[in-house]
Amino acid sequence: MNVIALYETAKDTDSRLRKREPADRRVGNPKSVSCIVKLNPAERGQTFLGFGGALTESSGFVLNALSPEHRAAVIDAYFDAERGNGYALARTHLNSCDFSLENWACVAERDETLESFSMDRPLAYQVPLILDAMKSAGGNLKLMVSPWSPPGWMKDNGEMNGGGKLLPGYYGLWARYFRRFLDELKALGIPVWSVTVQNEGEATQVWDSCRWTGTEEAEFAVNYLGPELEKAGYDVPILVWDHNRDRLKERFEESMAVSGADRYIGGAAFHWYSGDQYENVRWVSEHYPDKILAFTEGCVEGGPRPGAWFTGERYAHNIINDLNAGCTAWIDWNVALDTEGGPNHAGNFCDAPTLVDVHAGTYEFQSSYWYIGHFSRFIRPGAVRIGARLDSWMVPACADGRMGNMMEATAFRNVDGTTALVLCNRTEADMIYVVESPESGDQTPYRCPPRGIQTVLLR
Repeated sequence: MNVIALYETAKDTDSRLRKREPADRRVGNPKSVSCIVKLNPAERGQTFLGFGGALTESSGFVLNALSPEHRAAVIDAYFDAERGNGYALARTHLNSCDFSLENWACVAERDETLESFSMDRPLAYQVPLILDAMKSAGGNLKLMVSPWSPPGWMKDNGEMNGGGKLLPGYYGLWARYFRRFLDELKALGIPVWSVTVQNEGEATQVWDSCRWTGTEEAEFAVNYLGPELEKAGYDVPILVWDHNRDRLKERFEESMAVSGADRYIGGAAFHWYSGDQYENVRWVSEHYPDKILAFTEGCVEGGPRPGAWFTGERYAHNIINDLNAGCTAWIDWNVALDTEGGPNHAGNFCDAPTLVDVHAGTYEFQSSYWYIGHFSRFIRPGAVRIGARLDSWMVPACADGRMGNMMEATAFRNVDGTTALVLCNRTEADMIYVVESPESGDQTPYRCPPRGIQTVLLR
């Protein structure tokens, strides 16, 4: 394999996914090499479905504050495969979530016939954003639907917030409610790729939330939701858990122990808020290689961090390790928020890769946008992970003098035959590296700048 292109983003520079001639990053002195990247194309991992972001009511609301031209530019920056990050996946919510303007449901008041089912709220901000994202993606967008809470009248606590549980007598009706939402989207020209049973089913939040055990999720999928969608002709994988990595293994085991689970449960979804715990991702990947293993939510909490660099590095660290552990899809949280980190009806403000000043009608991409792009633009749907291991010596710019997780990498072989190698350098010094592969005898050293990320394309 030979290096055919190199793209770079680095702190304290103007490089943002900048294409460089490989010669610009070659180093003359091989004695300065601090890292050897060993690629093994014979070691093959998961086939990757793609990257994406969440199309929430809040994201639709803030993007509507922009001019039509600026709004289109942001959407294309995410979903256009030629001019943007090439997102192939998206996630949206059934009923309201915390990143909604308020609590709402498609059937707000008790109506067991579902005759009052209304798409008024999704039609205001979510649906137009989804349709525009689909258009930007050339029609090749896989949409996931997740609920944060059933309507309050279906729950034992009588409200959408504060956890509570779906009343057992409403399992069948909630499954029909799911199907109705998919029917409505289908009528609007929006196909649904997958659903999750519940967002963060072990969390009692002050915003939209509902608690489920792993067994209950599986029983709902096997006895109600799966058959209901099947009856309607939907071939839609049902994913369980949709919560943090810390309990991914235990919860998926619990769900898969239910009779019929293998037929109706298409995989597991997970978030990053409990910490790294990539061993749990790897365990599920190894024990259930035929199932979807989707990262479905991650963001920097506590409000926006305009101009911060660590946010992009957090994304790179999580993406690299999730992919190396066997993750098959990676979906970010809100594609855009305002400069307060909302709107969020519960005050749960967060950061996003694009921040919009709704008063000035302007927007700004954050470091996380550029860092995600180093993966999503070059690791395309259908790519297969190959072996990528880093061997290193002492790294003086690290706190402990060792590489640790300060330099990380992942590599995928695309369907067009190119290999995308992504390297992240979180140290304060140049990373001088050599790429070794059985397919190449090239020992040319290259340089990745401090606090930088590179995508190296090889053929």
